[in-house]
Amino acid sequence: MSLKLYNTLTRTKQKFISLKPDNVRMYVCGPTVYDYAHIGNARPVIIFDVLYRLLRHLYGKEQVIYVRNITDVDDKINARAAREGVSITGLTKRTIKQFHEDIKALGVLEPTIEPRATEHIEGMIEMTKTLIEKGHAYEAQGHVLFDVASDKNYGGLSNRSLDEMMAGARVEVADYKKNPMDFVLWKPSSGNEPGWESPWSKGRPGWHLECSVMSKKYLGETFDIHGGGLDLIFPHHENEIAQSTCTHENEVMANYWLHNGYLQVEGEKMSKSLGNFITINELLKEWPGEVIRLTMLMTHYRKPIDWTVKALTSAQKTLDHWYELTSDVKTGCMLCTDVLGALEDDINTPKAITALHELRREAAKGEKGAAGCLKACAQFMGLLTHSLEEWKALSSPARAVDESVVQTLIDARIKARSDKDWAKADRLRDELVQMGIVLNDGKDPKTGDMVTSWEVAR
Repeated sequence: MSLKLYNTLTRTKQKFISLKPDNVRMYVCGPTVYDYAHIGNARPVIIFDVLYRLLRHLYGKEQVIYVRNITDVDDKINARAAREGVSITGLTKRTIKQFHEDIKALGVLEPTIEPRATEHIEGMIEMTKTLIEKGHAYEAQGHVLFDVASDKNYGGLSNRSLDEMMAGARVEVADYKKNPMDFVLWKPSSGNEPGWESPWSKGRPGWHLECSVMSKKYLGETFDIHGGGLDLIFPHHENEIAQSTCTHENEVMANYWLHNGYLQVEGEKMSKSLGNFITINELLKEWPGEVIRLTMLMTHYRKPIDWTVKALTSAQKTLDHWYELTSDVKTGCMLCTDVLGALEDDINTPKAITALHELRREAAKGEKGAAGCLKACAQFMGLLTHSLEEWKALSSPARAVDESVVQTLIDARIKARSDKDWAKADRLRDELVQMGIVLNDGKDPKTGDMVTSWEVAR
């Protein structure tokens, strides 16, 4: 066993050694349930699912505890419920159900435990009391705030000083704070906002506090792995560490901190204002879950990923071929050492996929056992989980041409050409070609504007 993981806390790749040899404990920040999860949310769900599978293989299924929480009390939830005119409970229940359906389609295993923040309010109040008693928090106008200056180790995960963090942070300015960087542990609720009775006010917990309490309850004061997106390093994970270590008087909260990189769409940051905000649910209407999963795994989890139609099309073709080659395989074989070795090297999924392609080449040549190993290794990574007939039925929407997607790409290409962004225009043209689209450029005889017609290649 030689699992190595890149630890954000030390900025090095380290050999993984669990606190207990017969028990591995991992916590990953889950969704805030106020809207459909987008493809950026899907990345940590898929990546840490692969790690979960790997840990279960190395240590045994019963020896791994994976906790992925649900944040069901948050200001974003309150705002969305008010805007839609629905109850907060109704909104969160609906969104959780949709989240579960979407990630199930991505081949994600259920975590060992999936706690919800609203089920742990008592523990949050108790942790807040402890932090006040130990001089790390203070009450002000019904709020309780963590006193950042009281924690000499604050900033250790970000590897930045307090001044550097303050310069780059969006901090809430409030007259009841001793220091602008102090963050909320508890805040008062009013009107229709959800609230619980506490010694300070009828209120609700701060977001950071929720994860500290839930991880402690199910994994202990110190555990093995804490994961999430790169955007959570500061302030969320930094604040979690401060709360937990100051409460329990420990040096660390978790020994290994893993963070996946950012995601962009067609070379641009995903945002609703740019019109490229894509939910998992929307993607699943056009592509099978395994295509989305493989596309995610084709880029190393720590690197930024550019989400493109070209990449999805490539993943689709790859899976089509794998399914055809393994359709007659009844049972798999032992895991290929190259695939397993790649995953043990900081979850190097691109290298593992390269090894799968090598098995594909051997299987295509009729190499005995290669198809079985391809199927076994792919299934270990959450792929090739259907029969060939099921796959063809599932993947048929992806084989059809979505006219709205084609037109969106054509419009973006026309704009890029108008802006003289030739590189982007060429990239968009290449993606359309990959989709089997033939473009015919011309000019409108009346306006002289560029127009593009298209047809499916025969």
